[in-house]
Amino acid sequence: MLICLSLLPNLFLAFLLSSDPLLTLASPHHCRLPGPSPAPQVLNASLPWEKGGRVGDSGGLSQCKQYINGTQSGVENCDAGWDYNVTEGLRINIVTEWDLVCGQYWLVPVEEVSFILGVLTGCLGLGFAADRLGRLKTLLTSLTLSVVFGVLVCVSTSPPIFIVMRFCLAAASAGVYLTLYITRLELCDPSLRLLVTMAAGLTTVSGELLLLGVALSCQSWRGLLGRGMMRASQVCGNHSVFLHRSFHEICCLLLENVSADASNVTWWCDIVVIIAELDSEPSPSTHPHLSFPELVHSRNIWKNMCVLGFTSFISHGISHCYSSFRGDVRGTAPSFYWTYLLSVCAGGGAWLLLWATVNRCGRRGILLLAMTMTGLASLILLGLMDAKLTLPPVPLLDLSEAAITVFSVMGLFSSQAAASLCVLFTAEIMPTIIRGSGVGTVLALGCVGRLTSPLMDLRNHYGYFLHHVVYSSLALLAVLSILLLPESKRKPLPQTLADGEQYRRPPLGRRRRDNVPLLATPNPET
Repeated sequence: MLICLSLLPNLFLAFLLSSDPLLTLASPHHCRLPGPSPAPQVLNASLPWEKGGRVGDSGGLSQCKQYINGTQSGVENCDAGWDYNVTEGLRINIVTEWDLVCGQYWLVPVEEVSFILGVLTGCLGLGFAADRLGRLKTLLTSLTLSVVFGVLVCVSTSPPIFIVMRFCLAAASAGVYLTLYITRLELCDPSLRLLVTMAAGLTTVSGELLLLGVALSCQSWRGLLGRGMMRASQVCGNHSVFLHRSFHEICCLLLENVSADASNVTWWCDIVVIIAELDSEPSPSTHPHLSFPELVHSRNIWKNMCVLGFTSFISHGISHCYSSFRGDVRGTAPSFYWTYLLSVCAGGGAWLLLWATVNRCGRRGILLLAMTMTGLASLILLGLMDAKLTLPPVPLLDLSEAAITVFSVMGLFSSQAAASLCVLFTAEIMPTIIRGSGVGTVLALGCVGRLTSPLMDLRNHYGYFLHHVVYSSLALLAVLSILLLPESKRKPLPQTLADGEQYRRPPLGRRRRDNVPLLATPNPET
């Protein structure tokens, strides 16, 4: 029951953690002209033509300039505001409500960076709190802060207030997600950890699909965040109330309905004893003691955390390259629905692949395979892009267009699989005493990789080729570092730092032993 209750919040946490693309989606726009709906002839006569700034972009009517008094003697900025042609996403988001376009467009990447930094801060701070204060206290604190800041976000009246509140909401929501993740893992047997984690991942994917459906129905960013925040608080609140309810009262209610059969009574009495032990608060002396000098000298734990953090950084950062690569080559922005649904479906497919292979082939082997596919997809895409840009247009290049699509999907799929497996791997090999901090650190490094996405959007994707080359090279380096990781398949979770130090890399091959003793017959002369 606890595991099922820990899965439900993921359905609505997607409204808080995955709604940023919908909130910041910029629609085609132009200067507001007199009249309800200007005809195309009026637009051509009132707006200047601007050339495209990217290869393959032929240009179009200016989105930020207009002719002075309808004559072509000069141009001026849009003084009366903008009209938006919203065809995708929310009809009213922060861009259309506050006119965050043209000279104010820089506030959109700032909001995206602020949100990612909020998630990073929540993973580090509340992950540490989960180890020091306990999972339940951290969950309740994060949930309370999520509700408070969620309400403040919905009533924001200006972009600066919105950005600050979104930072705080991201930190609190990341704490809820992280605390539920490690609590769910610690409740499972080793054979069920992957299954439960996969179920949680698919629940998040379902929440992201539900997010898009709700966005199409409500058409307002305030209504979208309000519904998600309300549902998430209700589900997490019921979870917390169940945790606070006395287990003894539940058992007494169950015992009243048990028949007088002796076997049933004995079975229920055993349940009462077990739950009474779970309900009792352990003494402070029984808590594992964290020794900071011992933690500093735990080289194996630091090595594992560095390798998994580096892999998480690469896999999260390179995902944006795959989702936008096709549009970068063409010089046009891809459809929002195509990019969003492709990313969500790739995440769901990655979880199904992990569920089918990880318990059979091991965590380290599948992580190695995923990062190898990620690096190969990057190198092939870079080669295809170079051929497409240098060769003249011929019919055979239609095959390269299809190949770009195929390898972009493969790279997006494998990078998301590697990112998801990194978090699970970290939670299984980090000791309980620092598991929250370890998983939070790996998630925070993944957020550092995600920071490149809004920075590239701020520069209109200039330099995307170099950006992709750097991540491709680092992906190949991550493949080599994964060989240093241990294997955690069907192993119990380590509790102390000494247990974590015992998780070491298995040998790459079996050592050959020569069972035939040399000089078995003693020399009589000696």
